[in-house]
Amino acid sequence: IRHLSCPSCDAEDAEAKSFFSSTHPLLLLPPPNPKTINPPPSHGGGGGTPIPSPLPASVRRLSGAPSPLPPPEWIDPYLDVSDLTHRRPDDPLPPSPWLARVVSFILNPPPPSLESSLDAFCRRYLLRFPPTFVSAALRHPDLHRCPDSALCFFRWASRQKNYPGHNLNSYVSLIDALSSLTPAESHQIRELVAEIRDRPELRLTPPAAASLIRTLGSLGMVEELLWVWRRMRECGVEPSLLSYNCLMDGLVNAAFVDSVEKVFEAMETQGNVRPDAVSYNTLIKGYCKMGKTQKAVEKFEEMQQRKDLAPDKITYLTLIQCHYSECRFYECLALYHEMEERGLEIPPHAYSLVIGGLCKDGKPFEGLIVLENMVRRGCRGNVAVYTALIDSFAKNGNEDQAMVLFDRMKNEGFTPDEVTYGVVVNCLCKAGKLEKAMEWFNFCRESAVPVNAIFYSSLIDGFGKAGRVDEAKKLFSEMVEKGLAPDSYCYNALIDAFGKAGRIDEACALFNKMEKEGCDQTIYTYTIVIDALFRKHKNEEAIKLWNTMIDKGITPTAAAFRAFSTGLCLSGKFALACKVLDELAPMGVIPETAHEDMIHVLCKAGRFRHACKLADGIVDRGREIPGRVRTIMINALRKAGNADLALKLVHSKIGIGYDRFGSIKRRVKFQTLLDP
Repeated sequence: IRHLSCPSCDAEDAEAKSFFSSTHPLLLLPPPNPKTINPPPSHGGGGGTPIPSPLPASVRRLSGAPSPLPPPEWIDPYLDVSDLTHRRPDDPLPPSPWLARVVSFILNPPPPSLESSLDAFCRRYLLRFPPTFVSAALRHPDLHRCPDSALCFFRWASRQKNYPGHNLNSYVSLIDALSSLTPAESHQIRELVAEIRDRPELRLTPPAAASLIRTLGSLGMVEELLWVWRRMRECGVEPSLLSYNCLMDGLVNAAFVDSVEKVFEAMETQGNVRPDAVSYNTLIKGYCKMGKTQKAVEKFEEMQQRKDLAPDKITYLTLIQCHYSECRFYECLALYHEMEERGLEIPPHAYSLVIGGLCKDGKPFEGLIVLENMVRRGCRGNVAVYTALIDSFAKNGNEDQAMVLFDRMKNEGFTPDEVTYGVVVNCLCKAGKLEKAMEWFNFCRESAVPVNAIFYSSLIDGFGKAGRVDEAKKLFSEMVEKGLAPDSYCYNALIDAFGKAGRIDEACALFNKMEKEGCDQTIYTYTIVIDALFRKHKNEEAIKLWNTMIDKGITPTAAAFRAFSTGLCLSGKFALACKVLDELAPMGVIPETAHEDMIHVLCKAGRFRHACKLADGIVDRGREIPGRVRTIMINALRKAGNADLALKLVHSKIGIGYDRFGSIKRRVKFQTLLDP
């Protein structure tokens, strides 16, 4: 105790002295004045000076034994100085200096050693933390950034001697702090809610209920959320607008949209709280999340009809995102124009979605106008917006405008990323500017820009379509050597190049390699190889490959059947082509122009007799109306340059007329067109 009152003590001992002076003032009183006695004679025989007399025997025995320490004291988180200073009732109490020090102490050691450190800290200063102190510490914003330390402190505090148990505020504050944990660690929050449920004496208060609903709702813990809602009713806590909105948000996050509808209806009919813009936005978000776009639009229109409410920028952004995900780009543009008319602030993400939708819809110029409006309103574009516009202009064949935007993007201080450079390389390849594309490709490699498979696929496709197959093959090999896995698009580009160059063996070898590497052989891959086989007159192999494709469950497209039927017709297998066409109907594949395509192919090849035979077969089996087949034949003959036969067909009753043989009426066949 004398050490605590020493003027040379350190800061911590001074703090301890201050604490003891407030809790145990008698311990710091000075000892009583000792008696004086005459000293013994000195060696020189002279007189002596008075010295303190020895303490009584009872006191000496007490000082020789170890001094017992006072019991630890419960400390409050706030200082009540109302008897020392004038304080208004609504003024908050000043925090105890122990609060900040304990929070700082909790954050310093790692959680594994925190409990032992707290034990030593409390033994040193003879402290204990009551539930009010624990809840105040858990509410500290610094502890919210370290949820593991907060949980460790919470568990340690409950093991203090004579601790009465955590109060509700401690649970609520800790659950709020743990909301930043990963979903895999969310079981800790469920355990805390279970502890609250096991303690019926903890009655919910409006602030605690609102905090729990907000936290549990954001995490999508529906079971715990609904228990809190029921407990609110039991405790007589009237739900607030915030509570309703947080409950709806939690149900939406858990995809319980039907329950959200019931809560929304209860707000409108039962309670004293009416839905606000947040309530409508939450319900609209739920509809959009579940793909119920029409219901979302209806709720949006209902919101517009209310006089005391109007859709805000969040409402519009939610609907724009929903329409964009469903590729309904016109609706995105309409909502954007409505926001402009109402003078609402348009978020940058809304601009990006509208521009991206217009670009996907093949309307880059309209997207460019939206970008100009965006800049005029003081909102800068971004790399994604410019990349979408460049890509759209390139796909529309406007390579010059695409490069103008690329230069503008760089001049405005935006750094193109690998996606942008990939789009530029693809744009130049489609425009046939392969040397320029290779310049940008080499620039990316030299500038440490990540070169991905898209670069190589664009170049391989460009060189392949230009007939420079060896260069395309070299790029493919380089791509594999660099560890980049070719995708289906890349394989298809090189297979197509081999096929059109007549190198069918290399095309088939690459096709087989594709299967061994585990790369998906799509319908486009089969279409390319089948077309290449027919070009080399390997008809049986092409038919076999078609059957293999069907056996694998790959559904043909109209383009695939067109390639297959063209090969069959040119090889004289009309019946097989018609049979395959009939087999496609149960698969849901009905090429509308299949007969027209087959007749056109035969007429273009000068095989008019085969075309007439096919036309008769189509009419005889009832596949087409005779008048339509007649029109198809006339157009095919005209496009093939055989105007004489076309005029003859026009001025005859072939295909639509009948000849009588006694009582028998027979249709005039198309094959009579070639009779002299």
